[in-house]
Amino acid sequence: MSITLADARVVTPGGVHEGWITIEDGRFTHIGRGRAPRDGHGLAGRYVVPGFVDIHTHGGAGGSFPSGDQEQARRAAAFHAGHGTTTIMASLVTAPLADIARATAALAELCDDGLLAGVHFEGPYIAAARCGAHNPTQLRDPSPAELTELLKAGHGHVRMLTIAPELPGALDTIAAAVSEGVIAALGHSDATYEQAVTGIEAGCTVATHLYNALPPLHHRDPGPIAALLSDERVTVELINDGVHAHPAMIRLAGTLAGPARTALVTDAMAAAGMGDGTYRLGSMEVEVAGGAARLVEGGAIAGSTLTMDVAFRRTVREAGFTVPEASAMASLTPARVLGLDDRVGSIAVGKDADLVVLDEDLTVTGVMRRGTWISSP
Repeated sequence: MSITLADARVVTPGGVHEGWITIEDGRFTHIGRGRAPRDGHGLAGRYVVPGFVDIHTHGGAGGSFPSGDQEQARRAAAFHAGHGTTTIMASLVTAPLADIARATAALAELCDDGLLAGVHFEGPYIAAARCGAHNPTQLRDPSPAELTELLKAGHGHVRMLTIAPELPGALDTIAAAVSEGVIAALGHSDATYEQAVTGIEAGCTVATHLYNALPPLHHRDPGPIAALLSDERVTVELINDGVHAHPAMIRLAGTLAGPARTALVTDAMAAAGMGDGTYRLGSMEVEVAGGAARLVEGGAIAGSTLTMDVAFRRTVREAGFTVPEASAMASLTPARVLGLDDRVGSIAVGKDADLVVLDEDLTVTGVMRRGTWISSP
């Protein structure tokens, strides 16, 4: 099957150009400027950006990845796909090891099916002082042997581990994760600047939701944020929902790290798309009010109700980045983190035909995954 999208503003790593795209057998086969050489689906000058890649998501539409329930996972993935996220990684939360292993095994089957791009362990190897919405009674000191056993449940699909490098056993566990092909992410940490640098040297290459669940920047005590932003080896995650970070801080991080080292994430929980009310994130009870998710007990921010299209739009409108820069943050950079940028993350000949059609207001009007419309413009 061949599809040509004409009269489009095509967003590629090289910028925005008016032109057309041809898709055959689920891949981009031709990208041209100007008028399409044959009749196609006219987009009336709308933007075409690569499908979004979310490397930190706990759920949506009432479905929870930490539950390990495959039907809930399918529902969450479908919800986010409708908002443009064509590649998604399932993030778990701190829980008893048996529960983490069970959920991982169930989600690994969906990775085999191509629905999910991997599994992310956010906990249990995080700092009690910065645990946020994670259950503090279930935190553990990192253990390479324990991690190795957990990884077996994922059959090669565990892609990321969030860890606090200052904890006993953390540096050896980071090294063990990296040796198994797992991305080590520094996060939910009370590390000093020096401890963060040591964690990066040990192998941490991602900052889990920068700013959140970390000590704040201080001119005499820079802490981990300064270490993460200044190291070219580190990609920083940003939750751009207007709750987790002020637009000025999104702009600061995105400018210092640059689009090539900045990955927009949603950190969405099951409440995304569901409205205000009471929900659960792992074992913790969460109240959503005005779209903001917080623990019922203690009031800590508990994930988000964000979708990637909203994060994209805020990054342009509120933080002041260009459409190509926001596209890199929402697609190509996170695809590189996962090592999937040869297949997804940009509109290029030979890559999977994952794309999002946006109108002038940057609202989603169509989504395609692997050459098949999820919603047609």
